[in-house]
Amino acid sequence: MAQALLSLKGSLTLCSTCFNVSDSDPCSICRDPRRDHSLICIVERPPDVPAVERTSRFTGLYHVLHGALNPARGIGPDDLRIRELLTRLRGDEVKEVILATNPNVEGEATALYIRQAVMPLGIRVTRLARGLPYGADLEYADDITLSQAIEARQSF
Repeated sequence: MAQALLSLKGSLTLCSTCFNVSDSDPCSICRDPRRDHSLICIVERPPDVPAVERTSRFTGLYHVLHGALNPARGIGPDDLRIRELLTRLRGDEVKEVILATNPNVEGEATALYIRQAVMPLGIRVTRLARGLPYGADLEYADDITLSQAIEARQSF
């Protein structure tokens, strides 16, 4: 078992395009010609990619930051893959980035920082919708989640 784990660790690498953990470079998502190369979903960590992929709704590419801004822990923009993201966005191919950072203080700070850096490039910046999870009861929802659900309501 230990030998199998060591072998697996030795065969993994970071994709030089999206920085997701992969067994090849570029990864299978970045190589896929059926993916929409004009759309990039920005996530904090490699495990966020399969979470989005499970929805079968996103057909674009990804960019993995490998963390979130956290000044209290000494994590700044230079500690994340933000510089690589901005380099990647400088071409004409990308038309929209989706900020899919976690809905916490660090994720929000990271999303705001990236938004400010990307907007001058003329690329559309969107954020994942927030609100109530399917099957939830209103009485158990926290105030912030319920407020966001009300603000992001949709026509029915």
